[in-house]
Amino acid sequence: MDLPKARSQIQVIARAVAILRALENQTAGLSLGQIAQRVNLARSTVQRIVAALEAEKLLIAASPNGRVRLGPTIQRLAASASADFVSIARPFLLALSNELKETVDLATIKGDHLVFVDQVTGPQRLRAVSAVGETFPLHCTANGKAYLAALADDDVGRLIGKTFERRTPNTLTRLADLLRDLKAARKSGVAVDHEEHTLGICAAGVVMRDSLGNYVAISVPVPAQRFNGQQARIAQSLLATKRALQEHFGPPAN
Repeated sequence: MDLPKARSQIQVIARAVAILRALENQTAGLSLGQIAQRVNLARSTVQRIVAALEAEKLLIAASPNGRVRLGPTIQRLAASASADFVSIARPFLLALSNELKETVDLATIKGDHLVFVDQVTGPQRLRAVSAVGETFPLHCTANGKAYLAALADDDVGRLIGKTFERRTPNTLTRLADLLRDLKAARKSGVAVDHEEHTLGICAAGVVMRDSLGNYVAISVPVPAQRFNGQQARIAQSLLATKRALQEHFGPPAN
């Protein structure tokens, strides 16, 4: 293949990726004109690329008047990538659990809540266990707060509002109080839940992005009577696990 042709094909791929990214989180879809404006391409160019993406079910019609949105092929690919991340991350979770002798959870972010996708149960008789697939709020969990700490303050308010459900007497229910807590989490790199979601259970959590740019959170839930004496060690081990995973996966997609 000659060099100009290769560069042209790479350019087409880059433009197709830009269009797919423009449609991320656009559940109602976008018109060709809106897409062209967002990716800074001619409408005719967008139309040709969209047609090719629709042929592969990467995009589908979102309305009768020409709006398009991400299609089922994207969802299947995303599910496959998510499953791969879980299987690749599991040895790191096992190592962390073996080191701390505690339960370790892996969660993904879905809008204004998180979903547990894997768990390594600790060997202690008194331990914290949650079901894989269970959903949890962001404002009162260590993994949820770790994710919120990765956002700007204004984005936190837009995502979860200004007041929150009280789960325990320790739950932070006002945005101002939560933002102060997130400021500390940003400084240390680790978010902490001091019996804010469930009485008797504390947790520490970190957040990172996988190779596709999706946020994932790792947390260590611990019965409250053991947490205070181990908090610094848990935080240090979580940060080390995060660094190891980031080195393994490399920089995330933008």
